Amino acid sequence: MCLKRPENEPYNTVPADDSIPMMHKALQLLEESVKAALQQPHPQTDGNTQPVLITFSTAIGRIEGQEWLSRQDIFPRLFWMNREKSEWTAGIGEADRIEIAENGPNDLSFYQLDEAMKLKNPHARYIGGFCFNNLQKQDQLWTGFSPGLFILPLVSLEHREGLTTLSCSLWLKPGDDRKKGLEHLLTTLSSLSADPTPDATGIPEMTKVSYCPDKALWVESCETILRKFEEGGLEKVILARQTELAFSGKVPAIRYLLDYPYPENSTYRFYFEPVAGHAFISFTPERLYRREGDLLQTEALAGTITKDKIKADDPIASALLLNSEKDIREHRFVMDTIYRELQPVCTDIDMQEQVDVLQLNRLAHLYARCRARLLPEFCNDSTVLRQLHPTPAVGGVPREEAMALILTTEPFCRGWYAAPVGWLSKDAAEFAVGIRSALINEDRVYLYSGAGLLQGSDPESEWEEVDQKIGDILAITQQTL
Repeated sequence: MCLKRPENEPYNTVPADDSIPMMHKALQLLEESVKAALQQPHPQTDGNTQPVLITFSTAIGRIEGQEWLSRQDIFPRLFWMNREKSEWTAGIGEADRIEIAENGPNDLSFYQLDEAMKLKNPHARYIGGFCFNNLQKQDQLWTGFSPGLFILPLVSLEHREGLTTLSCSLWLKPGDDRKKGLEHLLTTLSSLSADPTPDATGIPEMTKVSYCPDKALWVESCETILRKFEEGGLEKVILARQTELAFSGKVPAIRYLLDYPYPENSTYRFYFEPVAGHAFISFTPERLYRREGDLLQTEALAGTITKDKIKADDPIASALLLNSEKDIREHRFVMDTIYRELQPVCTDIDMQEQVDVLQLNRLAHLYARCRARLLPEFCNDSTVLRQLHPTPAVGGVPREEAMALILTTEPFCRGWYAAPVGWLSKDAAEFAVGIRSALINEDRVYLYSGAGLLQGSDPESEWEEVDQKIGDILAITQQTL
């Protein structure tokens, strides 16, 4: 099988053998192709002021991206899988990056990302994310995670449209040494592991669990917010909690990706390890949006029931959710807000009227799909991110008032928790909401989850709901609270 080069695109491709190769053969093919490129005459670049992307790619047999990633020791290490499990990317190293390093309004970060993407090759996919609120100064726990950071991997293993490929990329800015870049690619390829078995390093013993806020402060904060509802003007606030797990030794972050215990769950999988030992991982059920050209898909996801607590199977959980006044009200906030926020920038907004139930292992959520077409002047990711983040399911209603209250109430930095995480190229993108997540820092793991407060919410019940939402990640440690 041979991957064809798009017309007029600076892509070099590697022809594969008649039989699709496995990893060791695919690496050999890529090395041969890079060596051949080194022997070619240097192309004329006088007067060239635009960067050039050179990519070498070959088809490869079936291989698990998480397991391949676990065997590599080149950083950053990245992984993305969509909720349908039909597309995934495992990447290592850095061919190019887009970084927003300064604090400021989220809208400015989104605009800076869009401006940077205008200079990129339309076929290049960058993987990364933002912080939840760039007006909040990021603390030391989030070292390595800039307010916005997107990476074009140096080497990537990708599965799309039923085809798995191994690729390596060289991003040449004007004045860069092409020969030196190709030699670096060769060195990287020769250092990669072709071992198909996953890294077997285990998670050490968990020694301590603590909460920020603790339960007393959580109840106090909830009661303060509930009183604000009575004053009027505030309808919903998402309050989050940071759960700190201490371990007897360094925690191999990749284990959380390898050992996710519920493979059939309808969740995205996002893994971002910018430097060794510091990683953010999210098993989120919530799509922020998918964009293909001007076509936009998003959804309203809110309202939660804990199946373990009520000892309910899927049909009973669905019936209870669909007849819960509190959950229906919470979900309606989200539906109405999304519809209202898309109106200025979209036409043909089709919000699903029939509310469905998304079933997970421990939980079930109300959700409804939405499709729309972006107006020509708003057909960019900056617009969509500005309109949709934060959703009412992670921020609140009204948005600005809820964001300000979260900033002054929560005693920790959210970092990338509940922020847009995913991938984008010039003409397409898919972002999830980074909930059900963990930050791994050496011998500490910080779990993040939140609960939606409405008038009438019970702080004790919301605390229990947060416990359930982090249950899947806790299960990976084979420990219980």
